[in-house]
Amino acid sequence: MSKNTISNSVIRRLPRYYRFLGELETNGYVRISSRELAEKMGLTASQIRQDFNCFGEFGQQGYGYNVAALKMEIGKILGLDQITPMILIGAGNLGKAIASHIDFKSKGFELVGIFDRNPAVIGDKIGDITVSDISEMDSFCEETKPQCAILCIPKEAASKEVDRLISKGVRAFWNFTHYDLRIEHSDISVENVHLGDSLATLSYRLNSDNETCGNI
Repeated sequence: MSKNTISNSVIRRLPRYYRFLGELETNGYVRISSRELAEKMGLTASQIRQDFNCFGEFGQQGYGYNVAALKMEIGKILGLDQITPMILIGAGNLGKAIASHIDFKSKGFELVGIFDRNPAVIGDKIGDITVSDISEMDSFCEETKPQCAILCIPKEAASKEVDRLISKGVRAFWNFTHYDLRIEHSDISVENVHLGDSLATLSYRLNSDNETCGNI
């Protein structure tokens, strides 16, 4: 099946499968059935089988899935067997937290550069990386060729920086801004992270009385 025909909901479940299988492997599981995996993950066995069938045959009827092998295959599908160079734009509190606490290599990336325009943070070290002036970003990209960028900058600055990055070969963005990259750039990969939206969703779930849309 072509990647373009696989639904976004299936793709978003893959990291969760990978994480659960890793926990099972750590706990000594060698094999697991789709029913057992479904019970642990709060899904249905048929949903799991349908998801996996999008990428091939991983299990054997009556025999289940080899936990380690299935985790490895899902890791390959996610691209975790490769390391993609990535840069971070914006070394404020959020950028520092991301650079300091995310295990990038376990997710298929390597953070190779951090940039900011604030003189107060230029020259600071975050982990093993020194924050560089954003004026140096173009030459750095030409030399290092990062394929992905993390955006932790104000919305009003995002459009200009995205144009620069795309012109230097960046083709994927982990976007923490409120700028919708797809308005002007439909051919790039974007994962938008709106922390405020997530918190508002949590508020809804906490305060709603679970009425369905039809009853509102």
